[in-house]
Amino acid sequence: MKTKMENALPPGYVLRQYRIVRTLGGGGFSIVYLAEDSQQQRPVVIKEYLPSSQARRAEDESVESLSAETDVTFRQGIKRFFDEAAALARINHPSIVRVLDFFRDNNTVYLVMSYEEGKDLGSYIKQRGGGLSEKFLRTVFPQLLLGLRELHASNLLHLDIKPANIFLRPGGKPLLIDFGAAQPAYRENRVLSAHTLTLGYAPIEQHKRGHLGPWTDLYAIGASMWACMSGKSPPPAPERAKRDKYKTAMKVYAGRYSKQLLEAVDWCLKVDQIERPQTVQQLLDILAQPAAPETEPEGGVLGRFLKLPWAK
Repeated sequence: MKTKMENALPPGYVLRQYRIVRTLGGGGFSIVYLAEDSQQQRPVVIKEYLPSSQARRAEDESVESLSAETDVTFRQGIKRFFDEAAALARINHPSIVRVLDFFRDNNTVYLVMSYEEGKDLGSYIKQRGGGLSEKFLRTVFPQLLLGLRELHASNLLHLDIKPANIFLRPGGKPLLIDFGAAQPAYRENRVLSAHTLTLGYAPIEQHKRGHLGPWTDLYAIGASMWACMSGKSPPPAPERAKRDKYKTAMKVYAGRYSKQLLEAVDWCLKVDQIERPQTVQQLLDILAQPAAPETEPEGGVLGRFLKLPWAK
């Protein structure tokens, strides 16, 4: 079986008006390229659907199934990738990577996205060793949540939110990227393949047959905020489901961050999906409130929020 880089298109290869400059990377199901748009005279990012466990690059640069057994799954994947590209192309939000074009060629599908300058949050956390300020979290995550709300309103779930998929542009403006795991919302009894799961960021319903919904992405948001504080991900959800060793943000970081922010993180990271925020707006409403005072009534910030009539 060829490696991902051996399957990549060569520099200089032309797809319609796009000339491949170099390979940027890839995962279990796709290869990502930096390319030049000859019509608009601008750099773009192109994602090619090429699941390495199902397909390979042929000598004529087209993509072919590895075998008759993998052909059906590969064809289904092409259709799903194309349909989801069409759905993403309809979303125009400053915190969601912009889809400029998508098309079929070489017996597969290509997704063309805007090219952005910056670095991913995962690299920034690693560089700083965690301990990112409350101001940083309150600057980045509400903007990110507004984009996620737009995604959910289009009946799509991201399903792979993590610091590596949160891009920070100059000025700290966040961009949610890598929609390779995205799926229509509210699907039940779906087993996700391993490449769509990132330990520590994927909740328990992604590890087994479960009910996926906005609460699934919100767990990953909470895990990403936790990583900003701690420098690492929370314990993997399967381990937490057996014996939960997660030390709550309220216990670990009391005094370093506001009670409001810490309770929001812990709320998102509930193992039971019913106990998490059910919509992005619920989390946005918590984060929009002024920082909590030193002493809180019983139940804290979250308790006050859940007592509001419109939150019941």
